[in-house]
Amino acid sequence: MQTARPEDDLLLDALDQDGVLRLTLNDPKRRNALSEAMLGALGAAFAKAAHDPAVRVIVLAANGPAFCAGHDLKEMTAGRAGPDQGRAYFAMVMAKCAGVMQAIVHCPKPVIAEVTGIATAAGCQLVASCDLAIAADTAQFSTPGVHIGLFCSTPMVALSRNVADKFAMEMLLTGDMTPASRAAEIGLVNRAVPTEALQQATMEMARKIASKSSMTLATGKRAYYAQREMGLSDAYDYASAVMVDNMLATDATEGINAFLQKRPPQWQDA
Repeated sequence: MQTARPEDDLLLDALDQDGVLRLTLNDPKRRNALSEAMLGALGAAFAKAAHDPAVRVIVLAANGPAFCAGHDLKEMTAGRAGPDQGRAYFAMVMAKCAGVMQAIVHCPKPVIAEVTGIATAAGCQLVASCDLAIAADTAQFSTPGVHIGLFCSTPMVALSRNVADKFAMEMLLTGDMTPASRAAEIGLVNRAVPTEALQQATMEMARKIASKSSMTLATGKRAYYAQREMGLSDAYDYASAVMVDNMLATDATEGINAFLQKRPPQWQDA
């Protein structure tokens, strides 16, 4: 099912019968840059999907040779025209971008990045903010701010939560391109596959996840990111409480009974 809206020139959406929503960045002339308009479209799309029971999994893809080249530097440069040399404008854009990245993390639906081409700076941040990522074997990733005197500080937040410190710092300090195979080795993406197999591989994963209880997926995603910020003892206390509540949920009762009775579960998403 395709829906039409004003942002369609920037962000396409399509929801299939399995509950997989494909959001496609569609500004290839600007290499799918995270312009103000693109950030607004993404924020609105994730807010809508978060509350739509028909959406079970979200795939974030892109049209054109680049997945996302990060912030629109022409737009950012124009922002310097203000009397404060752009300080207020830059702060607004950074807050808007951080809001989109956090919306992905806080979205109760699993989000999978389907990456072709390059993902640089805030585009790399976008990939790192997704729960899962599958890349074409020709894709490349970088945080190249050091090349232009601008350390990729906000991409660093998501990057450092995906890969080990030494790998993150190498990307941040050198600004070098990281090929998809290496990105898979260091944990930035789950795997790299041939370009012609990318969409099939991504959709297979999306549909596998979509077949699970959406209540269970939302519970698990929320708990994963919450416990990660806690100390060990607090994390176990929190996760134990989550497990107790989860055990009392309708779908947990159904899932356990279905397993014992050797039959497929019938999810109520509750």
